Amino acid sequence: MHEALRQEILDYLAAFYDSNWYILGEPVQAFEADYARWNGVRHCIGVANGLDALHIALRALRVGPGDEVIVPSNTYIASWLAVTMAGATPVPAEPDPRTWNIDPEKAAAAITSRTKAIMPVHLYGQACAMDALVAIARQHDLRVVEDNAQAHGARCGGRLTGSFGQINATSFYPTKNLGALGDAGAISTDDAALAEFARTFRNYGSRVKYYNEMPGVNSRLDAAQAGILQIKLRRLDDWNQERNLLAQIYREGLREVSALALPEVAAGCTHVWHLFVVLAERRDALQAHLLERGIQTMIHYPVPPHLQKAYGGAGFREGQFPLAENMARTCLSLPLYPGMRTEQVEKVCEEIRLFY
Repeated sequence: MHEALRQEILDYLAAFYDSNWYILGEPVQAFEADYARWNGVRHCIGVANGLDALHIALRALRVGPGDEVIVPSNTYIASWLAVTMAGATPVPAEPDPRTWNIDPEKAAAAITSRTKAIMPVHLYGQACAMDALVAIARQHDLRVVEDNAQAHGARCGGRLTGSFGQINATSFYPTKNLGALGDAGAISTDDAALAEFARTFRNYGSRVKYYNEMPGVNSRLDAAQAGILQIKLRRLDDWNQERNLLAQIYREGLREVSALALPEVAAGCTHVWHLFVVLAERRDALQAHLLERGIQTMIHYPVPPHLQKAYGGAGFREGQFPLAENMARTCLSLPLYPGMRTEQVEKVCEEIRLFY
């Protein structure tokens, strides 16, 4: 995917080099406007990375000590870390066993008098059941903060992820569907006041240089990454379509392998296949078999957040979230990326069938 963009990106970087303006500035504003328009929201605020985007979004909602935020039990740990950074407590809810996204019923059951927000994570590229989650939030006067790091372009009910919550966050880590050439992230919202808070907070709490209104952070999107993201954004829909075609070849080629649980797409939602994840019997042996044949795979993620040492003092125990723990034991991400050839996908399927 990068080879086709090589000259365009190098031309931009040469102009960036000559501009003598490297942080924020016009290129960042241009990307923020384009991304907001593409995502169907009024405001986009570029920040340094996805974790900062989640943290700042929570701070904009005044989430802090004494508050609880409902998070998936099977997400990447950044979702939990953002809650901890804000001073609040992450409260896990198990996933729907078919879609692997947070189960709205289990999220509702986790609500207490201290709950301030729900953080749905559109895991692996599939949109969560946002209509149900938004309805639950409204019923209990809660805020919604979407973790949209893996689902650029996914939809629920025809509406793009990253546009449902009061304020939402995404990552542009290089491997994402829309990825920078380094760390980068953004916040999306329709709320002008929340957007202004995020813009100020990301820049040392300052709107006017050397005048600081609040104790903010330094989390600014640099102009090099903004320009690269703007170039890539124009190709994102095509890349997502390519990912979808490759995913369908996997689904067809592996549908009769009873030892695998294949990803299901929820009714009314779409999937942009950031990752093609299967749940596999004898996962580690399968991974070794594929590697011997020159096929690299990854495990997203080998340890659920509640069993990480980072949360060792939180009182969680093994067996408390069995769906998340089973996913950690059995999940395997198969190769899928723009530019991958159909015969390569078919070869992966063939080797998996031979293994079983």
